[in-house]
Amino acid sequence: MQLGTRWSVGGDVPERLGTAMREAIAGVEADVAHLDTSAWRWTLTWLESRPVAELDDGTTVRQGADGTVTVEEPVS
Repeated sequence: MQLGTRWSVGGDVPERLGTAMREAIAGVEADVAHLDTSAWRWTLTWLESRPVAELDDGTTVRQGADGTVTVEEPVS
């Protein structure tokens, strides 16, 4: 695993992420827009050269080997 970067919710998503990842992240941010996310951050890592973005609440957006992007909600 390789550490990528961190950024704030609503901030600039790293440009090196593909369109599908960027759209999924935007979708998650739209889903939590009603919450106070001012202190929330995304953490981007790379697992087997594929991006994994995890939000502070545990939501995870990952790109599979076939290019598909999935969003995993945190377990309550």
